[in-house]
Amino acid sequence: MKLKIIIALVFFSNTIFAQAENEKLIITHLTGDFYVYTTFNKYKDDLMPANGLYLVTNMGVVMIDSPWDTTQFQPLLDSIKSRHNADVVMCIATHSHEDRTAGLEYYSKKGIKTYTTKRTDDICKRTNAKRPTFIINNDTIFTIGQYTFQTYYPGKGHAPDNIVVWFEKDKILYGGCFIKSVEAIDLGFLGDANVKQWSKSLVKVQKNFINPAFIIPGHQDWISNKSLEHTLELTRKH
Repeated sequence: MKLKIIIALVFFSNTIFAQAENEKLIITHLTGDFYVYTTFNKYKDDLMPANGLYLVTNMGVVMIDSPWDTTQFQPLLDSIKSRHNADVVMCIATHSHEDRTAGLEYYSKKGIKTYTTKRTDDICKRTNAKRPTFIINNDTIFTIGQYTFQTYYPGKGHAPDNIVVWFEKDKILYGGCFIKSVEAIDLGFLGDANVKQWSKSLVKVQKNFINPAFIIPGHQDWISNKSLEHTLELTRKH
């Protein structure tokens, strides 16, 4: 079983990077009405994939995070419209770093409702990052069309403001950069991290959101739902 997982991971990674040579935007069906979109940017001179999520509802499309590659803001909207004949109505950024917030201003100008937590917006103000139109003051349950989902702040980790998004019915946990892919060999960028608190915050997520069927990390593959445990192990080894 372990060998099969390793082979699958290698295949997945090679496929994504092979596509990246010719494509700047990759959209992958996850399950039901959920899709993972991937864009690419440079990190330490290497091409790094960044994942976001979108959900197609009967009231429009909900997007979690914006593309890291700024050239893909409109192509993502165009692809969603072409695939689903639906418009994006809402975008939530999960923390203040550019790979999550870069498109907020662009999407706000398109009439899309953009959201971050107050913690994130406060950081965006200080750092001149792109800011949202609407503020989430506390952990919040949203209902858009036939879907309900929850934003949750577990505490400091990758960033002081990182949140996760939980889709209870479909058991999907969107972790953003708070959760590392099982492919990750380290914790990545730690410029705003609190590694000691990160492990405690991960345990809170494990206790609150039981048996996720899918876990979507901010970068690299999501083929395994063991990425929470893997991230916890990385924080404890650090």
